[in-house]
Amino acid sequence: MEAEGAGGEREVPVRRRGQGELEAQVLSVLGEASEPVNAAWVLERLGGGLSYSTVITILTRLHAKQAVTRTGPKRPVLWQPVANEAGLAALRMRRLLDKQSDRDAVLSSFVSVLSSHDEELLRSLLAESGPGHPHAPTDRPER
Repeated sequence: MEAEGAGGEREVPVRRRGQGELEAQVLSVLGEASEPVNAAWVLERLGGGLSYSTVITILTRLHAKQAVTRTGPKRPVLWQPVANEAGLAALRMRRLLDKQSDRDAVLSSFVSVLSSHDEELLRSLLAESGPGHPHAPTDRPER
C-alpha cells in the first residue's frame, strides 16, 4: 500500500533486494572488468543509489566467501572476481553441506528432489570429471 507524504504526494515503498541479490549484482559488474578494479568503479556501474560503504561491505563479504580477491594493503584496494554468480551459489551450497554431520543423507535428499533433467545433468557432469577425480561417481548401486 502506498503512503502519503507530507506534501500530499504518494511514496512508493522501496523494494528490498532478495538474499544474495546485491552480491550477485556486484559479481556481475566485476565480471565485466578486464582487470582488477576499485570499489568506486563498482559503485559507478551499479548505480541505484547505493552508498560507497555498502559496496565495500558487499565486496568484503564476497572476499570472506572467497568469491573475490583483493590486492594487499596498498590503496586503492583493487577487487577481482574468483567466482561468477553460479560459482557463488556453488560456494554457498558447499558451505551448507560442510555444516552437516550426515553428508550422505543431505546429498541423497538433494538428488531425490531434482527434476529428471537436473539429475541427468548432474550425472553427466560427474561422468565428465572422470575416474580418479575426487568428485567422480563411484560404483554405488542405484537408489
